[in-house]
Amino acid sequence: MKYSNAYVRRQDRLMNEDNAKLLLKNGKYGVLSMQAENGGAYAVPVSYFWDGKDALYIHCAPEGRKLKCMSLCPRVSVCVIGNTKIYSSKFTTAYESIILECNAVMNLSDKEKMDALMILLDKFAPNDKIIGKKYAEKSFHRTEVVRLDVVKWSGKAKRIE
Repeated sequence: MKYSNAYVRRQDRLMNEDNAKLLLKNGKYGVLSMQAENGGAYAVPVSYFWDGKDALYIHCAPEGRKLKCMSLCPRVSVCVIGNTKIYSSKFTTAYESIILECNAVMNLSDKEKMDALMILLDKFAPNDKIIGKKYAEKSFHRTEVVRLDVVKWSGKAKRIE
């Protein structure tokens, strides 16, 4: 997972890799952008979970537009937005965000899918893992998990004191 801010236009707003990893770890959702089946663009908000290494996972129904788009073109982008605050009197916004370029991998093994769902539980339901595991097992047949292998990523933030 190569972290590079080389292409960020506003070099004065770079986010260092440690802060970017914190946002990636603690972020609740991102916007998944991909090429649409008609050659256009398609973006959808997703709850994601990070493996702590070089991949994100998303889960969804086993069919739908998102999966169709990724099967046609697996190159996708995810934007995670962290804290934001509008400063109306200054006509500006403080923010933090990261953008990840990824390759979508579908048709994962059942083991990898279940392992990923356990990461999901660690993130979103750490106090309910026993019941969550039973739920994941019960709904496994109607759940798809996609791995997003991160090729490169960058981050920036605007801080207002």
